[in-house]
Amino acid sequence: MRSAVRLWLSAYRVEVMLFLVAFAVLSSFSSQRFFRQSAAPHFIYQAQSWLEGRLDVDPQVLPNLEDWACVRVVDGHKVRCEGRLLRDDRWFVSFPSFPAVVMLPFVALHGYQFNDTSFGVFVGALAVALFYSLLRFLAQEGETERNRNDNVVLSLVLAFGTLFFYCAIRGEVWFGAQVMGVALTCLYVRNAVKARRPVLAGVFFSMAVLTRTPLVFAGLFFVLEALCPGPDRLAQLKALPTAWKPALRKLVLFGAGAGPLALLAAAYNVYRFGKPGEFGHSYFYNNRVNADIDRFGLFNLEYLSRNIQAAFLKLPQVSLSPPRLSYDPHGLSLLLTLPLLVFLMVPRTRPRLHWPLWLTVAVCALPGLFYQNTGYMQFGFRFSLDYTPYLLLLFAIGGWSLRNRAVVTVLALGVLVNFWGAVAFRGYTEFVRNW
Repeated sequence: MRSAVRLWLSAYRVEVMLFLVAFAVLSSFSSQRFFRQSAAPHFIYQAQSWLEGRLDVDPQVLPNLEDWACVRVVDGHKVRCEGRLLRDDRWFVSFPSFPAVVMLPFVALHGYQFNDTSFGVFVGALAVALFYSLLRFLAQEGETERNRNDNVVLSLVLAFGTLFFYCAIRGEVWFGAQVMGVALTCLYVRNAVKARRPVLAGVFFSMAVLTRTPLVFAGLFFVLEALCPGPDRLAQLKALPTAWKPALRKLVLFGAGAGPLALLAAAYNVYRFGKPGEFGHSYFYNNRVNADIDRFGLFNLEYLSRNIQAAFLKLPQVSLSPPRLSYDPHGLSLLLTLPLLVFLMVPRTRPRLHWPLWLTVAVCALPGLFYQNTGYMQFGFRFSLDYTPYLLLLFAIGGWSLRNRAVVTVLALGVLVNFWGAVAFRGYTEFVRNW
């Protein structure tokens, strides 16, 4: 047993060290939050409700009314609760439920008191190690030319040079799900490359989607790897009519891996909200976004302008009297929170994975630009964290040296900006409490 542990530690010593470093730093920046449950522990309440044998959440124990779905039955139809609450109103977590599944054994031990903040820090540190493992795998497969040191640096960039930093130290339902989504994305991509492990890719894909619904669009990456892995993609597409069986087999196995959780989630959504694809946002109780949802729906061109501003145009706010640097709680330009983007526009190499990664970024990013919510309150455009791993992979294959002075400068800027975010961001619940 000890020899097996030694062998494992020897094989994965870099991943272990990255996990320990990330855990130590994230814990430190989490500060006093690390020792207490966050102010938005929705997944804990969902898990405890399941353990108590109910699919809704007991309204008598809700810690707050922020971003909970309330369903009322009127003339046989499920509608959003309005006005005075009624005894028969039922309450649900208005987010995909896989994080609650992961928390189940811990909630079984600690009940409603389970600490989602320290749990989120643990998941964040694990995500950093998993991202390094993914980079190492891609290098071994010849997909990148990065060495170990480069891969370590890029993993630390994910941890401390992106919006991952402030999200990983808070707990809270919104940020915890995004951090877990990053970890599951790393596992999904590793198994999806060249579509070599379709069942596992499908399993991790469904877990990721049921953590962060926008990741459903990342399924395109596996489809491209199954149908036309390259390098001559056009020729492979033209040959599909006569050579479709291997690709179809991989797609079927991928569906078999993703199907069980997807069916359970669809059935759960039908039970709660009457629709397989409804996770509860249309049933927010007394929420500021309800007016927009009622008028335009969850996705609409009407939302594009403000989401583009939140993602790319919002800049820090500088005051001279008194001297003060602040951020807009609707967002902060990705050119500041992820300045490596500039090098993605001018890659030095375009290897096999260049276009699959870019297309995956595009399909994951576009829905968020038409979504009813910018992510408020946030330090930066947090929805971009769903596709940040793909952006960093694009940099990894793009050929820019990490010793290039311009690259070093941009990396330092990203770390500095996100250090500020980790220190300065208070979040919605703390913002309201302090006001």
